[in-house]
Amino acid sequence: PGHPGAPGGGGDGGGGKGAGGGRKLPTCAEHDLENYSMYCVSCRSPVCYQCLEEGKHGKHDVKALGAMWKQHKAQLSQALNGVSDKAKEAKEFLVQLKNLLQQIQENGLDYEACLVAQCDALVDALTRQKAKLLTKVTKEREHKLKVVWDQINHCTLKLRQSTGLMEYCLEVIKENDPSGFLQISDALIKRVQVSQEQWVKGALEPKVSAEFDLTLDSEPLLQSIHQLDFIQMKFPVTVPPVPLLQLEKCCTRNNSVTLAWRMPPLSHNPVEGYILELDDGDGGQFREVYVGKETLCTIDGLHFNSTYNARVKAFNSSGVGPYSKTVILQTSDVAWFTFDPSSAHRDIVLSNDNQTATCNSYDDRVVLGTAAFSKGVHYWELHVDRYDNHPDPAFGIARINVVKDMMLGKDDKAWAMYVDNNRSWFMHCNSHTNRTEGGVSKGATVGVLLDLNKHNLTFYINGQQQGPPAFENVEGVFMPALSLNRNVQVGLPQFSPTYP
Repeated sequence: PGHPGAPGGGGDGGGGKGAGGGRKLPTCAEHDLENYSMYCVSCRSPVCYQCLEEGKHGKHDVKALGAMWKQHKAQLSQALNGVSDKAKEAKEFLVQLKNLLQQIQENGLDYEACLVAQCDALVDALTRQKAKLLTKVTKEREHKLKVVWDQINHCTLKLRQSTGLMEYCLEVIKENDPSGFLQISDALIKRVQVSQEQWVKGALEPKVSAEFDLTLDSEPLLQSIHQLDFIQMKFPVTVPPVPLLQLEKCCTRNNSVTLAWRMPPLSHNPVEGYILELDDGDGGQFREVYVGKETLCTIDGLHFNSTYNARVKAFNSSGVGPYSKTVILQTSDVAWFTFDPSSAHRDIVLSNDNQTATCNSYDDRVVLGTAAFSKGVHYWELHVDRYDNHPDPAFGIARINVVKDMMLGKDDKAWAMYVDNNRSWFMHCNSHTNRTEGGVSKGATVGVLLDLNKHNLTFYINGQQQGPPAFENVEGVFMPALSLNRNVQVGLPQFSPTYP
């Protein structure tokens, strides 16, 4: 809602009167005493209330005048935004074309100088042939310049037309007379849309390059001088140039890194794909982690608290191009993770942005964390938010392919501590060991310390170590894991815990 007198303010009548400074509102052509108050969509014209009740518009689709006024203004503004974007691209394109003119001039002079040096070395025998070759260079340069100037003039004309249309439309949008605006808005919208469509694909691309497709072969013997001519050829297909890493788009999150790159501008050699290489995070050898056509790649499952070096190269049918510069990326030193809904058992219910887990079943079901660990020391805690009827939740680590429809630790893919309100046991491959007094209740905190430097797993309850180190010789890739039934609710803390 706006203020009376402001554009778009008030109702259909009050806002228009205030904006017009007391100017008399237009009356209906067929009913002199009636003001326009509606808009006939079928006839595309303003109508009055009497036209709607008595006239030919009675069965037509009729809308409120103010609403249609605003709708058409919005459509015109949206179309203008498209033209404005194209105008911006056209201005940038003009700068590119003018730079291209300079490059053509410079490259043409370079070719002429090279040509003169080669022809002078052949002395009298090359004199007449030199003039012919210079003429070809000049014609090629003039042709390129003419093509570029034609593009500049054509683009400038289109830009001038679009700019003029934009200025006119912006003035029309300021018009506060709905009926007057609607009489021309359809035509203006079509004109703006047509203006936008004239910037067809390829219209903002140079038709010629700054390079000259001229190569002089000065090796033949003297008797071949009179057959000497330019070797006309397209750009030879060679290996792609060095890709440019887009450092502003390269980043890390947890133990994942994302890299982005692009090819340099005005690169004529085709690219069929890219090879992204990463070292081992410890200064070791590079290895291929991605081969394909994309220029953005995320690599998951890396080591925490590690420094990785990455590089990329492009390839085509001619071979593999040179490496890019190396970018250095540091993974997080602390693992931030939530429960993973994509791999959890279907009876698991996650909430609080996947930081709280419950279960719909009386049977134990497994849910994993979103992080994966393969080296270093990692500690995390889980909070028992609800504990009813003395269940046995199990806490620990697991492989990604752990069985999820039974208690954690019953198969060979998980290492766990299950605990009730009085005591706990360690379990792996359904082997129960190290019964320890001390259980959990509502409000308890269970800590898990995974030390992959010493390859062991230790558990804590409320900050106190629960029994001896639970498992030795644990090696590989592990994910935080939990099993519970409907009598338990477990949550992850909001802040990273400290080692006990």
